[in-house]
Amino acid sequence: MTKVTRRRWSLRRRLVASCVALVAVVCAVIGSVTIFALHDFLYGQLDSKVEALAVRAAGPPRDADGPGGRPGLADRRVPSAADSREDANRMLGFLFGGGQPGETVGAVVDAHGRVQDAAISATSSSSSGLVADPLTSAQAAVFAHVPLDGRTHTLRVPDLGTFHVASSHADASGRTVVVGLSTAGTRDTLSTLMWVEVSVSAAGLIAAGLAGAALMRIALQPLRRVAATATRVSELPLHHGEVALHERVPDSDTDPRTEVGQVGAALNRMLGHVASALHARQESETRVRRFVADASHELRTPLASIRGYAELTRRGKESTGPDTRYALGRIESEAARMTTLVEDLLLLARLDAGRPLSLTGTDLSPLAVDAVSDARAAGRDHVWRLDLPDEPATVRGDAQRLHQVLANLLANARAHTPPGTTVTARVLRRPADVLLQVEDDGPGIPEQLQRHVFERFARGDASRSRAAGSTGLGLAIVRSVVAAHGGRVALESRPGRTVFTVTLPAAYSQPAPSLTTHS
Repeated sequence: MTKVTRRRWSLRRRLVASCVALVAVVCAVIGSVTIFALHDFLYGQLDSKVEALAVRAAGPPRDADGPGGRPGLADRRVPSAADSREDANRMLGFLFGGGQPGETVGAVVDAHGRVQDAAISATSSSSSGLVADPLTSAQAAVFAHVPLDGRTHTLRVPDLGTFHVASSHADASGRTVVVGLSTAGTRDTLSTLMWVEVSVSAAGLIAAGLAGAALMRIALQPLRRVAATATRVSELPLHHGEVALHERVPDSDTDPRTEVGQVGAALNRMLGHVASALHARQESETRVRRFVADASHELRTPLASIRGYAELTRRGKESTGPDTRYALGRIESEAARMTTLVEDLLLLARLDAGRPLSLTGTDLSPLAVDAVSDARAAGRDHVWRLDLPDEPATVRGDAQRLHQVLANLLANARAHTPPGTTVTARVLRRPADVLLQVEDDGPGIPEQLQRHVFERFARGDASRSRAAGSTGLGLAIVRSVVAAHGGRVALESRPGRTVFTVTLPAAYSQPAPSLTTHS
């Protein structure tokens, strides 16, 4: 199942979206109130017109055939002998008088609720004047359901649409005229207003979004400058060496009266505290390095003297007992071990102090041959192999220090693997760098120790036995020397395969050739 991660919006986007949403809510409220108010107003006007039309329809009927009158519905219908039919036609005479506000319908309902006649004002006129169109029986039948209470009601007439209708007062024979006006014009007006408001609101939202984005970009410039300062500080190498932390937020962005200024001022105070702490740490490390370097340098002479006098005494002409010879041998052994430790500490102190190396074009293949030869002589119970390229694997480096890197890696494999382990020193050419690998098929390094293996005085044996002669500084020297050459060292270990890989920048530009194996 794929986990969907929601993308977090930036502060600028959230602020712009909030402003646009607020404008949208305001536009929606104003538009809704306007439409509702206009709806009530227009339909109120329509109801007033319907009521006025009902009063007009209830007036004295005009004789459409009299002098100066207009032709009635009888002109368009088959003449009827029934007087009630003629009276109904006369009661709808208001449809011919003109002046109706839109489509007008009328119907005559008798006392029993039956529709005697129904018509709608025509949209065109003949040469003899205005005319009216009769309604079909299905259309006329809906008027029978209109309450005759004199109030305005909404009526849906088939094929004609919606009308607001009202009834007039009944005449002496109990007949009532129901009149109505179409709501089409009112609906069109409201629909037009709604689309206009939607269009204007959409344009306003787009304009608000663009303007808001521009204003937010300007308003958040100080915050971006603060973030840029923090980013530059995060890219500084603060974990080692002398650190000069001069980055600060500009004074223009540290105004305590603004929120961004408060953040900038707080960041400057924090950077000041960090700079003070780093300066104190640097002074402490410098004193420790100087002490280690001075102590190591001063200890070299007495240690050499101890070894010399012990060897001179043991080889002298005076006879010594076995206990004395054993004690002198132990003195020499411990002095040699102490000398190695002092030399390692002095080298680390010099590397930490940034002492320059003697960088020259160095081929790693001869160094690997010499180092493996030395390791074979010191560890004959291991199987030693070489894997070298045909062409020189040249790097810009200090040959003596790189030989020490190889010697330390091979010594580490010899000291921490059982007899019979196969150790392979491999040099690999690549277009941009050279790989130096030391691989063994021993039991591997415990996982909990792998993250600390390059630290100083890291020991693989918990008992810290001196049987192997390890000082715990070999791999720390490897990392320091490789880092001083601009390279890196990595470890990959599991039971049956442990590989230390040193990567150094190459001093050649030609493509790397194929590899061959030498044993």
